[in-house]
Amino acid sequence: MRANKLPTEEIKRDPAAFTDRVTADGRFGRTAEAGRYRLVISRACPWAHRVVMTRRLMGLERAVSLAVTDPRQEIIEGDPHWVFTEETGSPGGVDPVLGIHALREAYLARDPGYDGGVSVPGLVDTQSGHLVTNDFDRLSLDLATEWEGLVREGAPDLYPEALREEIEEIGARVYRDLNNGVYRAGFAPDQRRYDDAVAAVFACLDDLEERLTDRRYLVGDSVTMADIRLFATLVRFDAAYHGHFKCNIRKLTEYPALWAYARDLFQTPGFGDTTDLDHVRIHYYWVHEGINPTRIVAAGPDPRGWLTPHHREELGGSPFGEGTAPGPVPEEERVPAIG
Repeated sequence: MRANKLPTEEIKRDPAAFTDRVTADGRFGRTAEAGRYRLVISRACPWAHRVVMTRRLMGLERAVSLAVTDPRQEIIEGDPHWVFTEETGSPGGVDPVLGIHALREAYLARDPGYDGGVSVPGLVDTQSGHLVTNDFDRLSLDLATEWEGLVREGAPDLYPEALREEIEEIGARVYRDLNNGVYRAGFAPDQRRYDDAVAAVFACLDDLEERLTDRRYLVGDSVTMADIRLFATLVRFDAAYHGHFKCNIRKLTEYPALWAYARDLFQTPGFGDTTDLDHVRIHYYWVHEGINPTRIVAAGPDPRGWLTPHHREELGGSPFGEGTAPGPVPEEERVPAIG
């Protein structure tokens, strides 16, 4: 959807345009190699955030470098695009590794005739400059399961085979009614479709509140892909979706179990230390002119609540299962500290 246009129809997400897979054995044609690929993201984007969390939890920071775009998009030939700027660490507005200003250049390097949308995350081959994939879900799963030999010692099992069916069952509901549901509400073209979307958002949150009242994590006794998928939306809920997308029946902070669960994850390495709430607020309020034509960026909410005690450890479980916590965030990837 054009961010600077008023919505005229219900938002629809196109399937990923490029879906090459990268694995340790190269069975799909591309082999996982340290230094070969660069992950282009926006810290505002929940779909990109899933991949960043997975990459950090698996300890792949040195194997796959990270490029961060500006939270404000630039209009190029009439369309908004993810671009590199001095403010996000790209001298002269050009990514120092890929040598490009806009992510769309990697799309066009892959397919000069491409005229579709450009989304983050994008995994780019540093040797050819070609986009490899913008399939955020498959990329997350592959980083969690297919990069053996490059992941850190003690990396958690984020997608246990015995739990995959349950992870995907919960993930389908969360995606439909919450991850994508907030967008359906925010970009609803009429009252009926807004009412339908926002009702589904809060029905899902109500069910998750009940599920998480007596269990620490969504599936099993440790963090899985189900938690990563949910956290990416929860951490943006009060900062963007509650006000900007009119999902304002309740705030996340009004759900005792969900709010404690979200704080538990935020304070777990890999979650809060990959979250930039300034980027979130700036992007949503500045880019979506059709919803917020003044581009005034909301000041709140106060992020310090994310650091308050949650007491979820009393429910048992351990965030990394039989694994260990990731090490410190690389200095060049640190997000602003809260407090």
